[in-house]
Parts: sequence; structure tokens; C-alpha cells
Amino acid sequence: MSDIKVTIIDRNGLSHELIGPTDMNMNIMELCKAYELPVLGECGGMAMCATCQCYLESDTKLNEQSDDELDMLDQAFFVEDNSRLACQIPLEESINGIVLRLAPES
Repeated sequence: MSDIKVTIIDRNGLSHELIGPTDMNMNIMELCKAYELPVLGECGGMAMCATCQCYLESDTKLNEQSDDELDMLDQAFFVEDNSRLACQIPLEESINGIVLRLAPES
């Protein structure tokens, strides 16, 4: 089992350092919910609601966005160039040290 460090900046500007397992097939949205951060994730991680939108604040290289993620972000509020859906970012060794900021709630 290998754990990674994820930093989430909440909507009040507070930084939270989370530890996430890479062997449980989890994503950032699920990790945030496990730590009781205010991420709704209404669709359960299917890229169908954008209630887990966040902004990539670090130089972490992520996988290309899927068509589903891009389509959902086209309909979301407060979208920036660095917007991602937390449910579409799997916990993997390659994102160790990632820094994400939660997008405002609509």
C-alpha cells in the first residue's frame, strides 16, 4: 500500500493536507468527502454534475480531460483554464503533492 499527499485549499482559503491511498481505486472527490471537506459530488463521480469542480494550483501533470469532463465543465459556473472535476482525478503515485483549490459553489 502506498499513500500520497494531496493539498486542498477550501473556499475560505484554508489549506488541508490529506493523505490518500493509491490502492483503493479512489479519486480526489472521494478523498475530500472522506475528510469531510465541502465537496458535494452529487452524481457520485460520474462527471455529470460539476459539484466537485476544483482548480489545479500546482504543476502536477494530469491525464487528458475526457469528453465527459469537458462537456460538464462547459455547463459549469466559475470555470477557469485550470478547472478540473475532482471525481476525474484518480489517486495515483504520479499526482503525489498535487495542490487543488475548491471552486466556488454555484
